[in-house]
Amino acid sequence: MAPLEQQGDRFTYEDYQTTAQWLLSHTEHRPQVAVICGSGLGGLADRVTQAQSFDYSEIPNFPRSTGTGQGEGGRGLRDIDAILMGGQCFCAWTWLFSIALIMLIRDHINLPGFSGQNPLRGPNDERFGVRFPAMSDAYDRDMREKAHVVWKQMGEQRELQEGTYVTLAGPNFETVAECHLLLKLGADAVGMSTVPEVLVARHCGLRVFGFSLITNKVITDYETHEKASHEEVLETGRQAAQKLERFVSILMASVPPPRKAS
Repeated sequence: MAPLEQQGDRFTYEDYQTTAQWLLSHTEHRPQVAVICGSGLGGLADRVTQAQSFDYSEIPNFPRSTGTGQGEGGRGLRDIDAILMGGQCFCAWTWLFSIALIMLIRDHINLPGFSGQNPLRGPNDERFGVRFPAMSDAYDRDMREKAHVVWKQMGEQRELQEGTYVTLAGPNFETVAECHLLLKLGADAVGMSTVPEVLVARHCGLRVFGFSLITNKVITDYETHEKASHEEVLETGRQAAQKLERFVSILMASVPPPRKAS
């Protein structure tokens, strides 16, 4: 992986080792699962026990955020250790799906990557992963299948949808013409997050599962007076919070326990 750039800094493999050693020395938990908490998942940390939290500002070489990173002992989630990371707003707006619906991400389109904006750019360090990682299997099929089972267990009447997520750099919402273009490209939902994290995780050999909360519909009509707004995004996240937390909690409980050393 090429060292990530953060406010002009370039982090090396040794920098990441320093970060990892700091975390290992400050907690006894050894996470099996990492959850980046987007819209509607802020209360997920309340469902775990033996929780221990760190401000991102405390962690050496860690990018600054308005949220709080938490290393959680997931004893309340079927005896697994999990790390929950806040301070992100993961959501999407769509042409096809209903508002407040969950869309499993089956595939993505990385539009910023078309112009060279990619967290893996630069010299590759083989200790992280290969120079040219495959992304045809970026989103774990087994986890998506488990998600469908969990959704049915929850008694949800609407079918759990899967689709293609396209990411844009933002921070502005899209123009009408851009929305028409994205639809022709095969996108089911559009947002401003998720994909960079997926690229880095897969490059490092991690299994990835992702979903988006559909918060609003894109604007494709020049005659409408509707506008996309961040307030609508946040409100939809608040309304769906309880369902999302339950969904992720049950799904995390389905992760197999680590193999015991023989």
